[in-house]
Amino acid sequence: MFLYINFPSWIHDQIFPNVKYLSLLRWYGLMYLVAFSTAYYLLQKVRKEGALDTPEYKATEDDIFSFIFTGIIFLLVGARLFSTLIYDTSGLYKSKPWLIFWPFDANGKFTGLAGMSYHGGFVGGLLGMIVWCKFKKRPVLKWIDAMVCAIPLGYTFGRLGNFMNGELYGRITTMPWGMVFPAAERFSAKLPWVKEFAQKIGMELPASGLVNLPRHPSQFYEAFFEGIVLWLIIWNLRKYKKFDGMLAAVYTGGYGFFRFFIEYFREPDADLGYRIAKDSSAPIYTNTSLLNFSTGQILCFLMMLLAIVFIVVGLRLSKKEK
Repeated sequence: MFLYINFPSWIHDQIFPNVKYLSLLRWYGLMYLVAFSTAYYLLQKVRKEGALDTPEYKATEDDIFSFIFTGIIFLLVGARLFSTLIYDTSGLYKSKPWLIFWPFDANGKFTGLAGMSYHGGFVGGLLGMIVWCKFKKRPVLKWIDAMVCAIPLGYTFGRLGNFMNGELYGRITTMPWGMVFPAAERFSAKLPWVKEFAQKIGMELPASGLVNLPRHPSQFYEAFFEGIVLWLIIWNLRKYKKFDGMLAAVYTGGYGFFRFFIEYFREPDADLGYRIAKDSSAPIYTNTSLLNFSTGQILCFLMMLLAIVFIVVGLRLSKKEK
């Protein structure tokens, strides 16, 4: 009995891999479109509830469209900049910055903007919303609260896009839902620990060569907890917030909380490894200590800290106003 799952062979990063011209269409890009469409639909629903209206004006559909469009542009720029300048350690983009937004590889093949950082998108999207609100003279925190009612559910589709690309997979696991991702690091079949691992999951090993071991499908963990669960929490809180900005803080802290713990199952970038580690030689393909922290965990800790401070200050100010 096999205690693991092979990555579906029919899934490719391209939607129509064998169709000329249509081969440029990729699942990841499609998931982004679905995510933005979902966010637009939910933000429209919030607008119709009157959450964005003030005594001076009533929010319109044009407001919603331009608000989201501005946020998306800033989000994509921020996500790309963080990915290429912070997460990339090769120095390529620092020496050739024009490649940051160049969607082709060295052979001229279209690749899209492969490589996006959530935390960069978070910062960029936040700046975009602030810029729009300042330009339109709208209450910043009220509009950001409305936006976070929509973001998590849209984010779910982004992580599904990562799964379709076979990227951002987790560490090796013996759990029965562990999945063998084609692009994951392979290990020598002769290693004693590999033989022991394979025996636990009923995997037959070749006499020699490299073997691909099953991993946590961490994209699904993130899609569920950082997406669906976090969205349900915020969506049900939207009519009970104590002050403007509370939902934004709940989103920031909630995402940081869920992502921090999921990072223990998700494999860090190989070129970055652990930023803080109890054992600097610890492998990244398995979790050897809860005191080994990735870049993502450090950023998520800062998000949680920021959210706590904002909520405490917001609650105190709201009590004084009463």
